Amino acid sequence: MAKEFTSDLDASVTIYDCMDELSAFAGAPPAMRINEQILFADADLVFTGGATLFESKRKQHQSVHLFPSSVDVAHFRQARSIKGDPADQTQLPRPRLGYAGVIDERMDLNLIREIAAKRPSWQIVLLGPVVKIDPGSLPRAANIHYLGMKDYNDLPAYFSGWDLGMLPFALNESTRFISPTKTPEYLAAGLPVISTPIRDVVTPYGDLGLVGIADSVNNFLEVAESLLQNPPDATFHDRVDRFISQSSWDNTWSKMNELIETAYALKYLSPAERLAAPASSIATKAAHV
Repeated sequence: MAKEFTSDLDASVTIYDCMDELSAFAGAPPAMRINEQILFADADLVFTGGATLFESKRKQHQSVHLFPSSVDVAHFRQARSIKGDPADQTQLPRPRLGYAGVIDERMDLNLIREIAAKRPSWQIVLLGPVVKIDPGSLPRAANIHYLGMKDYNDLPAYFSGWDLGMLPFALNESTRFISPTKTPEYLAAGLPVISTPIRDVVTPYGDLGLVGIADSVNNFLEVAESLLQNPPDATFHDRVDRFISQSSWDNTWSKMNELIETAYALKYLSPAERLAAPASSIATKAAHV
């Protein structure tokens, strides 16, 4: 929507950073899809935040690139060694199933309600703001705990006191293209993880056996019970660490930056120079333009 007031900007390189299909969200402005087409026409590069989103956008622009959710491994790995609980979590019994993120139309509120009702001894811990939905529609029970929005620096301390990380998303238009950043963050924290069958979680995490996938309330309870009874061991943590080591924000930024520099340099090269110059020299030239 920012295209409506930025059309006169004289940009050297324009990047469309497409992290979700926002036009599918409730209340999205009707002009969003039209503005996206204008942005595709203007953009030199398109970055997409997940594989499903990449497949959706790749035919609409000549330079679309996939950058799945990355993770600050060192930050979230602190959860594996933190012993103390934050004050508002310390009195909660175990086991604890936790979720951290925005609580909005993407959440399967009925799933949370049913889990709490069918397993009253399980504590459901929800961190994050309630956005765009009526707070009165939220499931309420003695074992459901809304702890509000937390500082990023405090998340490892909360994660360290959980027994299971949850991705309880509904399957609807607003979740069709999501690639939750919490998936690698939970894993880096050492948590077993359970998710509804969101495509970008099923592949690769579910396919690799790193995340349990559940497609109904009863299936969710079964998978969760199995994960709680068989917590991650050193072998599992080694598999997780090998996988997420490829997904640091530093690596993601480095790859993005190379594409940006190359796109910038190409605007200063003649057609003949573009054909003759290897990508490495184009990127080098970009640093001096």
